[in-house]
Amino acid sequence: MGRIEELAARYKRHIEAPWQRNLAGDQKTVFVVYPKTEERRLRAHLELFEMATTSTGHRWRAVDITGAFARWMSETDYRDTYFEEPESLTMKLRADFVNYAATLIRDVLAAEDVDEDTVVAIQGVASLFGFTRVSLVLKEVVRDIRGRLVVFFPGEYDNNNYRLLDARDGWNYLAVPITLHNGVTD
Repeated sequence: MGRIEELAARYKRHIEAPWQRNLAGDQKTVFVVYPKTEERRLRAHLELFEMATTSTGHRWRAVDITGAFARWMSETDYRDTYFEEPESLTMKLRADFVNYAATLIRDVLAAEDVDEDTVVAIQGVASLFGFTRVSLVLKEVVRDIRGRLVVFFPGEYDNNNYRLLDARDGWNYLAVPITLHNGVTD
């Protein structure tokens, strides 16, 4: 069994367990953590996670935020100025881009067909690297999680610390980690 298939099997064991309903949003979040070198393979096998979810009686909704920065930038006034002077974009990234990315996720979390038995799965978080932190975007949407939020996370998890693309200082988050490492909650 390959790495992605093993992660999908571990994910299924977690998602098929009875769901507690009275958890805070960040406790309803599941991080599927995998080596950054497996990103393309995970995307090619995302249906394994969808099938694991639907086979347990839950619904599946996916949101891909890979192109979020490009779409946001194309809609931004003065974008040509920002390309000429990238440092002037810093403040706008901190507020506007975080809100834009969060809105993409929130729109799916708040959709009429999403309820407390639905998994909303986010892919493409690596595309946030260099523009904002995943933690800032998730902080904006945790109150909107009704069922479960699954974040496909290319990076590392160690001692409650998540590191995107193995390159940035990590952050501590209350999500349930699903990893390939022994001894880690799955």
